[in-house]
Amino acid sequence: MADIRIRKRKRMRSKEIKAFSSELEEILGVPVFTEDDPVDSAESTDFDLLFVGSDILGIVLDGRPFLTVRGVIRYKPTKRYVTVDRGAVPFITNGADCMGPGIVEADASISAGDLVWIRDEKNKVPLAIGISERSGAELMRKGPGKAVKNIHNVGDKLWKTGE
Repeated sequence: MADIRIRKRKRMRSKEIKAFSSELEEILGVPVFTEDDPVDSAESTDFDLLFVGSDILGIVLDGRPFLTVRGVIRYKPTKRYVTVDRGAVPFITNGADCMGPGIVEADASISAGDLVWIRDEKNKVPLAIGISERSGAELMRKGPGKAVKNIHNVGDKLWKTGE
């Protein structure tokens, strides 16, 4: 079992579920869980979690909801993505931040400070969730330095908790 500690798990009210769901739908461009789904909130060591059934499909970071890598795989969002070249994939899946030169494509609607999901260029498979340091246009310029701070990736302790 992974070394993430989950505490204070409780069922959310339909009003709260609807608020999170509509905010995520607006951010990501696809419908996510509904108020009919069993959604729980819980605290963990790094951020608050959203459980849909028994799967951790969402996180809440500084009051802002977003999907985990498993959530991105399930709901297949069409917005807030950053696509990286194949050379960056092993580094990002090991928890490294996404650097500017490795970016191939990015959603133009991204602002600095937004939560984004990172995918590979070949298969468009989600690799990580991060906080963008730049806007979408700046990401496309491929400037040197850190572009996206990695907060959750495939293979980390949050990913392993769902196995």
